[in-house]
Amino acid sequence: MRKFLISALLSIASLSCLAGVDVNKASAADLDSIKGVGPGTSTKIIEARKTAPFKDWSDLVKRVPGIAEKRAVQLSAQGLTVNGESFKPAYTQAVAKPADRKAASNQAAPATGSR
Repeated sequence: MRKFLISALLSIASLSCLAGVDVNKASAADLDSIKGVGPGTSTKIIEARKTAPFKDWSDLVKRVPGIAEKRAVQLSAQGLTVNGESFKPAYTQAVAKPADRKAASNQAAPATGSR
């Protein structure tokens, strides 16, 4: 019976860890629990939130200095949400493979030919 209770409590605790931390409802301690958010960032978030709740991720990125799209992706992966929504980048930049970069630089180089 004791093992069952312990496993049930651990299961409940693990589920609560998977739940996102909503930026509009979280305390400073809740925000600090997200990897990548420290006291400085949590203070900026709370100060910006005093004006009005964040509408969405783009609103958060605009109003909180130090959070851009790349960092928003990382914070969302750690469990930060805005109104229960995870970050969905509007524009995903494709990463060029080294071979693609070399081909592009060869095309941009002026052709040298013999007369």
